[in-house]
Amino acid sequence: MDELPKWFQGTIYDKGDIVKNPTTGEKVTLTANELSMYDFIMGVQLMREAIGFQRIGDSINGMFTDGLDWFKETNPIAFMVLLD
Repeated sequence: MDELPKWFQGTIYDKGDIVKNPTTGEKVTLTANELSMYDFIMGVQLMREAIGFQRIGDSINGMFTDGLDWFKETNPIAFMVLLD
């Protein structure tokens, strides 16, 4: 299993799970670390939609981009199903 990056300070799950794309209905199984990063990405995305990209700050926006990059490299198929 790929390790999470050192900068990651989100919740780290013990188990993976099946995640469904809310738009397409496609499902994919994620490892514990992939699920941890996915939830982080989705949480930041919700914050960006609620209060705006500029108000989040460069640090969080940078971690968001880095998280997407990590996820795309770690599991490109799941990335395409869930985040692309």
